[in-house]
Amino acid sequence: MVNAYLRGAREPGADALARLAAAGGFELGLTRRKPPVDAERAGAILVQVLELAEALPFRPRAELGYPRLSDRLAAKGAED
Repeated sequence: MVNAYLRGAREPGADALARLAAAGGFELGLTRRKPPVDAERAGAILVQVLELAEALPFRPRAELGYPRLSDRLAAKGAED
């Protein structure tokens, strides 16, 4: 069974993982951890980025200089 875990064919459940750790001389435990990013700061930065994006000029081109992906896929499907 351990071989299946090592090959990635199966994933151990919590109890099996605890038994594997204990067999190796370790003990599993849960601790509260701090989130990797400050949500307030990340939210404020996101708002700034979105406001900047809205402030930038946007002029859509009348015609694309290349074929649309959907048209190319449709043409390829017709060939098959």
